[in-house]
Amino acid sequence: MPIYTKIKKWVTVERWQLRGRLHTSKLFAYYIQPSNSYCEEELIMAGRGKALNLLKHISSATCQCPAHSGGWSQMAHSTKATKTTDYAFEMACSTVRYGPGVTKEIGQDLEAMGAKRVLVMTDKTLAKMSPVGVVVNSLTKYNVNFSVFDNVRIEPTDVSFKEAINFAKEGEFDAYVAVGGGSVMDTCKAANLYASDPDADFLDYVNPPIGKGKPVTAKLSPLIAVPTTAGTGSETTGVAIFDYELLKAKTGIANRALRPTLGIIDPLHTLLMPERVAAYSGFDVLCHALESYTAIPYHDRSPCPENPLQRPAYQGSNPISDVWSIHALGVLAKYFKRSVYNADDVEARSKMHLASTFAGVGFGNAGVHLCHGMSYPIAGNVRNFLPSDYKCDHPIIPHGLSVVMTAPAVFQFTASMCPERHIEAAKVLGKDVTNVKREDAGCVLADVLREFMHEMKVDNGLEALGYTTDDIPALVKGTLPQHRVTKLAPREQSEEDLATLFENSMKVF
Repeated sequence: MPIYTKIKKWVTVERWQLRGRLHTSKLFAYYIQPSNSYCEEELIMAGRGKALNLLKHISSATCQCPAHSGGWSQMAHSTKATKTTDYAFEMACSTVRYGPGVTKEIGQDLEAMGAKRVLVMTDKTLAKMSPVGVVVNSLTKYNVNFSVFDNVRIEPTDVSFKEAINFAKEGEFDAYVAVGGGSVMDTCKAANLYASDPDADFLDYVNPPIGKGKPVTAKLSPLIAVPTTAGTGSETTGVAIFDYELLKAKTGIANRALRPTLGIIDPLHTLLMPERVAAYSGFDVLCHALESYTAIPYHDRSPCPENPLQRPAYQGSNPISDVWSIHALGVLAKYFKRSVYNADDVEARSKMHLASTFAGVGFGNAGVHLCHGMSYPIAGNVRNFLPSDYKCDHPIIPHGLSVVMTAPAVFQFTASMCPERHIEAAKVLGKDVTNVKREDAGCVLADVLREFMHEMKVDNGLEALGYTTDDIPALVKGTLPQHRVTKLAPREQSEEDLATLFENSMKVF
């Protein structure tokens, strides 16, 4: 059978699949011409790589296909036909302002924005403390009208999100200030989003497959974030995480439109963190940096978006996010322990506050992967764990603690896919890797993490948080929907793999 006859048959079958991506009618008319020769490049443009086997004996040097002839137009030069993974990454970050005491400038910022009615959001503990006091005093000084919502739930749920959203809708605010840790900042982001699009259903913007993951087209109001912990980096990201009570697992909303307009990085606030809060927040920084640095490269992430607006907030590791992530690890290696055990160490607490922001810029664009994906059901299925130093009236597993629990097992699992990055991370964290072999990368990094966990007196594995091996199926079930992050892991994972990782995390030391 002549080659062109085979191509004619293929085009007839596939032409409907090409509609909207290539000018199929013109390509079809061209391909059935028996007088033409064909080359690999032309078939790649047609989006059908497996037809290449038919043409291997044809020399591209004598090719007369339109791609190599003088009369060829730009018609078929569509990367969308062949590119199944992305080819670009996009860096986005909130404006940040760093310095001891910068919180007092917020009144001036909002005055300059022309804000008429501001919502200050926080939790009940912080509402009585100096960070909120400084904000309120600044707003008062500059005659900015404001209301305070102080009922943010530590480790928020869809129910607590909706309470804040309803408050925001009723108040018709034109600017927001979030004062607190990740729970407060994420709740405020959600309130701003849904108040800006009051007709939206709650699941419209929630990440798929749990929600619809619709793109954000509404214009959000300005949001100033004032982080009081050194952990989440939420002041730089377009992500808001919550527990979805129905599934007993965390999920979230991820879109660049949620990014705060301004992040106020005031290290004086971190001096108020109790020891355990400093420890668990620091482990969130650690995992943000490690996961974003070892995530799949941006050009390996699929699908390739049809429209740049569809490119996700979490895009995979890239040359710019790598810089932020590795730098955060270096700062953490030097100051983490000091910041936990010396509450009055201004330098250490300040450096960890910056490390949180550095890691936030890194993972806010590259994304996180398995540690976070597996942490969501760990936190969501909590029974009666009450961490010390956290003033809340309900059982919680603090986010940083739930994330680091599986870290040694996870990085031992992923190391085979990018051993150099795992070794580099261990080196930056202070390990001598002079004689470390590639095949030992996972063990080395896992040991480094265990050392940090032991030094910070972290509870010894999932068993210490109240879990048994009987809970593994539920934990796996809660991890499976977390596609937004699990698909960024450098190594694919089956249900059996996830079960093994949870089992290996029952005890850490």
